[in-house]
Amino acid sequence: MEKLREGGMLVAKIHQVGGRIFAKKLKEYDLNEINPAQGRILFVLWENDGIPIHELSEKTLLKKSTLTSMLDRLEDMGYIIREPSKNDRRKIIIKRTEKDKAFQELYLQVSKEMTDLFYNGLTEEEIDQLEAWLRKILDNLTNADKE
Repeated sequence: MEKLREGGMLVAKIHQVGGRIFAKKLKEYDLNEINPAQGRILFVLWENDGIPIHELSEKTLLKKSTLTSMLDRLEDMGYIIREPSKNDRRKIIIKRTEKDKAFQELYLQVSKEMTDLFYNGLTEEEIDQLEAWLRKILDNLTNADKE
């Protein structure tokens, strides 16, 4: 009998428990206006401010319909603005606001606490190996999702 593998289940459980802890930490810092999925969008914008929606969709792995509704909420709360591209009026560019820039420092503190908790007891070499394996699994799944 083939051994049952539980990698997918473990990743799902890690995501579930990690999400709960992350949401608690956001609340502790009074950052509960933003949920973890919206934080993922902002995190991408912190590295790539002023990018088109399609690129943001690729970097967050969110479907455009899901992303659009999340962007609506972020815009209503004052964290992002949408502007037409100067080069191509068909493209909409997503940009950060001053409110988001003030929010970033606290959010990154929460993220660091989560990273410390996540990697507690692992060596740098183990962390590098784990992240390499996770990137490989993500690549496998992303490629399968394109088919």
